[in-house]
Amino acid sequence: MEDKQLLRYSRHILLPQIGIEGQRRLLRARVLIIGMGGLGSPISMYLAASGVGHLVLVDGDRVDLTNLQRQIVHTTARVGEEKVISAAKTLAALNPEVELVTFNRRLAEPELRAQIELADVVVDASDNFPTRHLVNRLCVATRTPLVSGAVVRFEGQVSVFRPDLDDSPCYACLYHDTEAEEGELCSQFGVLAPAVGMIGAVQATETLKLLLRVGTPLTGRVLALDALSMEWRELRLKKDPACPVCGK
Repeated sequence: MEDKQLLRYSRHILLPQIGIEGQRRLLRARVLIIGMGGLGSPISMYLAASGVGHLVLVDGDRVDLTNLQRQIVHTTARVGEEKVISAAKTLAALNPEVELVTFNRRLAEPELRAQIELADVVVDASDNFPTRHLVNRLCVATRTPLVSGAVVRFEGQVSVFRPDLDDSPCYACLYHDTEAEEGELCSQFGVLAPAVGMIGAVQATETLKLLLRVGTPLTGRVLALDALSMEWRELRLKKDPACPVCGK
């Protein structure tokens, strides 16, 4: 590592669980982020600031004025701009050392699978069930760790799925495909701005733990937030033997 990198990441390096070797691992890592909205904003900013060397950003939308209440990676001047391009500008300014790859479209399944196979960790920051289920199926097929989060109104949840571990449940063990059209969108029901920041920060933390191979990830656990009462609940989730995605 160069002297500037040692200085930039010095607060990470001071942590015995990370150190120089751990920071080097982050610099070599590749993370795929699906969605550059309310969740993708803090996730991408924390991962870039932390020195994750390669970030792949996927989102087919453009910045809208209504996004700016919570999607902090974008700015007023970028309304109408492609979200991945807007986000890349912010991340490059935050940490010019990070290599950024952008896809300004929803990736077809073969292309999405190819990107998942290249990633060390996939972070699902999308806002709809069909995308979440597709990403989950491909992560199971490629045995790629998945960090999943969702927020609506004042409530959020986050979990880690480890298809590289035989006993780990997958997203379909939690929500079946039949629920794919029943999701609530923030455009319909609203969302508290800092709530997505709270869940996104947890997703970023879990991603770094997976890359660093430290701590206890949220595998087999769902962390649920009620921001109105400021309560966190932990739900245990077991692998479903009858799951059509990961079951035997």
